[in-house]
This record gives sequence, C-alpha cells and structure tokens, in this order.
Amino acid sequence: MGRGPARRTAERPTGGRRPPWTATSYADRGGFLVASPPVAFPGLPRIDLRTPSAQAAARFDGLVRRSAGLSGQAHAAAATIVEDVRTRGDAAVIEATERFEGRRLSPETLRLAPEEADRLADEVPADVQAALAFAAERIRAFHAAQPVSGAVVETADGRLESRVRPLARVAVYAPGGTAAYPSSVLMCAIPAAVAGVDEIVLLTPRPDPVVLAAAKLAGVGEVLRIGGAQGVAAVAFGTETIRRVDKIVGPGNAYVTAAKRLVYGHVDVDGIAGPSEIVVVAAEDAAPACVAADLLAQAEHDREASAVCVTWSEALADAVDAAVAKALDALPRRDIAAAALRDHGACILVRDLDHAVETARALAPEHLELLVPDAREVAARIDTAGAIFVGPHTPEAAGDYTAGPSHVLPTAGAARFGSPLGVYDFVKYTSVLELTAEGLARQAPHIVALARTEGLEGHARSVLVRGHGGTT
Repeated sequence: MGRGPARRTAERPTGGRRPPWTATSYADRGGFLVASPPVAFPGLPRIDLRTPSAQAAARFDGLVRRSAGLSGQAHAAAATIVEDVRTRGDAAVIEATERFEGRRLSPETLRLAPEEADRLADEVPADVQAALAFAAERIRAFHAAQPVSGAVVETADGRLESRVRPLARVAVYAPGGTAAYPSSVLMCAIPAAVAGVDEIVLLTPRPDPVVLAAAKLAGVGEVLRIGGAQGVAAVAFGTETIRRVDKIVGPGNAYVTAAKRLVYGHVDVDGIAGPSEIVVVAAEDAAPACVAADLLAQAEHDREASAVCVTWSEALADAVDAAVAKALDALPRRDIAAAALRDHGACILVRDLDHAVETARALAPEHLELLVPDAREVAARIDTAGAIFVGPHTPEAAGDYTAGPSHVLPTAGAARFGSPLGVYDFVKYTSVLELTAEGLARQAPHIVALARTEGLEGHARSVLVRGHGGTT
C-alpha cells in the first residue's frame, strides 16, 4: 500500500470555515450520524464455483483481476499540478490550494504553528484521547518487535556489510475531507517513529483536532496545512519554504493517489491504494450476524469497496443475506454500503474448506477473515492476504484501530507480492564492501573474464591497473 491504506477519501469541499470541533460535529462531518434513506437489499450477488460454469468463472475472474481504479482524468490533472509545483514551488502550492479548496495561504501560513496544533489537539474529548492513547500503545508495541537489522559477513576476501539506517524525513498524508481518520495517522507515523525517522511531517489540508491529537501521540513534529496533488508535490520536490522528504505515506483521494504515483522515483511512496476490500471465509456454523456486520463494516467505507463472503453452505449464504438486509436498515451510511455490496460484493459458493482456501488465495484480499474450525491452521495455508483475522473474536475493525499491526495494507490483489506497512518501510539498506589485496587478487581473474564477456573493458582495466588479473 505497494502498500496503501484502503481508504479512498473525499477532500473537504471548497470554501467555508471548519465548524467548532465536538464529538457530534466530527461524527456529523464523517457522515456517521446522518441517516440515509432506506434501501432495498436483494442479497449479495452469488457466484457458484461448485460446478464448472463459464459465467461464474468469468465473474470470479473479474474479482481476481480488479485494479486500483486509478482515474485517467485524475492522473492528467495531478500531472499538471505536480509539474507546476516542481517548477514554481510555493507560488504554485498556494495558487492550487486557493483554486481547489478556497483557502488563501501564504508562505508563512503553510505550516501550522506548534502551539496552535497543541491547542486544537487539546479540544478533543477525554474519551477519544484515551482511545487514541490505547491504540497508540498497541501499535507501538507491535512495531517495536518487528525485526530490522543489518549483517556483517567476514570472508577470506574481506569484510561485507549490509548496513541499515532509518530514513531522515517522512511525510504522512491525512485527508482533510468530510471525514477525519486519526487511526491512519497512528498507523503510518508510529512505525516511522519506531524505525528511528528523525522528522515526521503531517500533510493535512484542514487540520482536524482529532487528527492533530493522533499526530502528537505518534511523534509528528511538523504540520503542513496543505494537501491534494500540490501537497504531495511540495514534499516530494521541496519548495522555498518546505523541505523535501524521503517518503510519503497515507491515504488520499484519486488526485493524491495519482500524484504519489507521479512523484515516485523522486521520493518513495507507500504504494497505490485501491478501494477497501474484505473476504470472509465462513463455515456453516459461523454467526450470520457477525459475517454481515463485518461485510458492512468494509462496505460503508466507499461505494467502490469490495465485500465478499466465501462459504460452502447455502443455508449460511441465505442467512447472511437476511442479516445484511436487517443490519443495513439501521446503518447510517446504508446507501454507500448498499451500493458497494451491489456493485462490488459477492457471495461465492465453494465445494468445501480446501476450495475456500484456494479461492481466498486467488483473491489475495486486503483483509481476510476466517470464521472456520481450526482457523489458525487454515491461516497458515494462506500467504496472499494483507492481513488475516483469525477466529470469531477478531473482527477486521480491531485491525483498523487497536490490535497493533498497521492497517495500511496492499489492495487490488497486490497482497500477492506486497506487505503491510511496517518499520521495514522506513529504513534503507546500504551494502558496504571492503576487500583485502589478497581478496582482490583471488577475484580479479573472474572479474576480468566476466567484464570482457559483457564488453565492458573499462571494468576489466579498473582491476588490472591494480596489478591483478593478468595484463591489459
């Protein structure tokens, strides 16, 4: 997430002042307390893989081959902004911010003053502060245990080293849209802090108190009041007042995602994040209400989110449909969840547990829940998932907030080759080679032979000039 957080978020609409922060106003802006109209739910689209069927195979292949869904329009717009910021610096950042967000900044106000960040963070209610601290403690403990180490090998020819050092400066993107995601700040910034990154910068267009509270807990030392493609470009290339970073991580909308892709190579990024996704493998004795709740927890993120149930029990599939319909009625974001389930959801019927494992491996989901007997043993058979949630007491929501591992995960099938964000993403390795004269003498004839095979005579002569490997 690549490793990307599977949360594609809308930036806050242009213009208007941010209302005073309270728990209620925060929830309202996130949409969590605003009920949408009732929706009819006909059931999850069924894909029956129990017997060969060209139609079912084609539909399943569509799920397997899903993409991150990058918009060509977003890519083109982001490319223009990125190039403008690269060439004109602060002026381009300020102009783009006013044009797209209705906010007028100056070089002096691109940063949020530390005392203002502290004041806003202190507005957050005590129970939310406690929840953030609870989550931060567990995230920090997990990542502190991740092994990141170098190695030294002494050979007959000399000394070889793999040296590991933390990145110097990292930017964490926190959207400034209709919803704030403080959990993503914790999940991105804490692994960086544990890795030893000296400077962690927060990019957030409209600093939200709860995001600032999370940033303070996570070790963020600088807050930039910019976002969008212009914010990404500013920290990727640097401007007159903003120093460039080594890496950019964190969720954003389609323009942010496109900008991250464009600046990769000038700076590292965590990955190209697609919509949120979950696969729940459920046995016949799984609780339908739990399966339904976990599917809806993912579907409410985004109309593009994918929520899939895999089971060998038609009775459970029917019960899950009924449970989803019942739970959907009471869900504030039911219109979003219903659209996601209709367009990107599925109930896949398989022959048995072995077939379910094969199916889950092929889907390579961001999140995989196992509500099956001997779930830990089943989890050991699956190596193509961003995160695996084992057993009935491990809902995916625990991974989103408090369990410990970063919720920044590969999406769109990238779990075949990608990994969750971790401490290892915020360090770099350098190879250090030191040969003795005798060691070079032993290697020289082979270096010369290989260099000349490749037509690189200069390589050969750089050894020969040291008196090894024969004559020129």
